[in-house]
Amino acid sequence: MSGHSKWATIKRKKAATDSARGKVFTKIIKEITISSRDGGGDPDANPRLRLAIQTAKSSNMPQDNITRAIKKGTGELEGVRYEEITYEAYAPNGIAVIIESVTDNKNRTVAELRHGISKAGGNLGESGSVAWMFERKGVVTVEKGNINEDDIMEVILDAGADDLKTDGEYFEIITPLESFDSVRKAIEDKSYKIESASLQYIAKDLLAMEGKKAEEVIRFIETIEDNDDVQNVYTNADFIDE
Repeated sequence: MSGHSKWATIKRKKAATDSARGKVFTKIIKEITISSRDGGGDPDANPRLRLAIQTAKSSNMPQDNITRAIKKGTGELEGVRYEEITYEAYAPNGIAVIIESVTDNKNRTVAELRHGISKAGGNLGESGSVAWMFERKGVVTVEKGNINEDDIMEVILDAGADDLKTDGEYFEIITPLESFDSVRKAIEDKSYKIESASLQYIAKDLLAMEGKKAEEVIRFIETIEDNDDVQNVYTNADFIDE
């Protein structure tokens, strides 16, 4: 998709900024804490925790931080009680948005989100208002390097992947939920360099956004992502390069 790389580039620049501010660590720690609380502190028996730990290590998080987050999740250490809440909204120009949050105070979070969404020209929706436009999928991003596209395509299709997209210097692999772990492992077994691997909401159909409309939607997304309780934001926007 012509515009997808534009948004991916923006996201990577923002990720670098967030990392410098320590914001990435905060999000990862929340994910480790929740996944260990819900599925136990053993990553071998808890796929979600295993993925969170891998994300932490790829972000160069110290092992002590990871261990403390796990212990807070399992109750071995006292910690904040987090709650996962998913919100649905509309951005400017009719763009559908799903917002994943982790909070210790849902009243604060919804009030702040409602204010931010309204200020950025959107509106908070009811549960189910936009979720039907998305599918839950696994997404693995791999650095291209010297990888032959046909070779990686064969590897991922054999492991159960749905699709392979080219995104600048990266391959983006889409998988069904049930094949996510097997696809990721197949990629690792080939020693391909994984930039990220996560479960995401993927829009069934995309709406093209360019020019001023694209700027409005990007500004909306950035406003929402600046909320400390927000973990991820997904949309059905396709940002077209001009």
